[in-house]
Amino acid sequence: MPKMKTHKATAKRYKLTKKGKIIKRTAGQNHFNARENGNTGRNKKSDVIASTTLNRVMKTNLPN
Repeated sequence: MPKMKTHKATAKRYKLTKKGKIIKRTAGQNHFNARENGNTGRNKKSDVIASTTLNRVMKTNLPN
């Protein structure tokens, strides 16, 4: 039985923590950010823990 391969596009976008949580970048920070107020801009800069549904899908793509 061959080893499972990591989906490289997924590996570049998501990070697996030591405890098994999946961290992703906050959506909506590419452009049009000058119109956002300070709190929204600051909140967009932090990373987000992925939802449980997304977690289940990512476990198959990131077999580490």
